[in-house]
Amino acid sequence: SNLEWANTVYFAGFVASVIMFFFVQAFKIPSASMQNTLLIGDHLFVNKAIYGFRIPLTQIRFLEFNKIKKGDIIVFTFPAETKDQINCGGYQYGRDYVKRVVALEGDKVEVKNAQLYVNDQMIENQGYEIYEPIERIYTDRFIPQDLYQTLWENRVLEHELGLSLRDNFGPVVVPQGQYFAMGDNRDNSCDSRFWGPVPRKNIKGTVWFIHWPLKRIGIVK
Repeated sequence: SNLEWANTVYFAGFVASVIMFFFVQAFKIPSASMQNTLLIGDHLFVNKAIYGFRIPLTQIRFLEFNKIKKGDIIVFTFPAETKDQINCGGYQYGRDYVKRVVALEGDKVEVKNAQLYVNDQMIENQGYEIYEPIERIYTDRFIPQDLYQTLWENRVLEHELGLSLRDNFGPVVVPQGQYFAMGDNRDNSCDSRFWGPVPRKNIKGTVWFIHWPLKRIGIVK
């Protein structure tokens, strides 16, 4: 009957909504910041359950299957406190971003001549980073360390130092409950160097697999 059909459709929609809310999110790559790992136009699924389920309207999580670790590719809501906050040349409030975690809470992060250092250790190329043969940018401007950290945490450091942060950044210490994320396309990524750390509460999940285009289907690492 029509009623039975309607009930079936309603139930299927309800189940799909629950799955999307708790387990999976569809995402389309909008920029080149994660090349060559993720390309513009890639359609992928985000695993929202892996870091734990969030109780609606709260920040409470349970059943954390995995902790967030260095190397994870995360999808998160951009950490803008207000709609008129400007980063990366525009308003980012409410937008979803995808980047790779390179440092955890308490880690010291620095970039020198485009080379990443974490806790004073140079991070060897992992095979997914790409760089361009371009002239590196330096700044002569000196900002005291405490102020530098504060400007960075308040997401306004890029307003002071601009593009020079791409090649020479820090040092800063990642605050508790937050993470440092960068794009694999290091010279074309507006990331934590420019707009600060990613709060745990903003992280939705980790990239799972690409489902379109067909030639790109596969698990993402």
